[in-house]
Amino acid sequence: MKSDVIKRGAERAPHRALLHALGCTRTDMAKPFIGIINSFSEIVPGHVHLREIADASKAAYVLPAAFPLR
Repeated sequence: MKSDVIKRGAERAPHRALLHALGCTRTDMAKPFIGIINSFSEIVPGHVHLREIADASKAAYVLPAAFPLR
């Protein structure tokens, strides 16, 4: 998986240390990391479902990082 580039190997020990300092557990490190760009807005009716999709990814077997689109 592509997120293993920053998580695996002896040369990535500083990266893992920073991720552990941010609160990632060993279980989290085994999951794939994904990024979610969310354009949720209460103003645009067609975007209301986007919050539910972003929240569902947090319950999946991945470690999401959500970023609001501004």
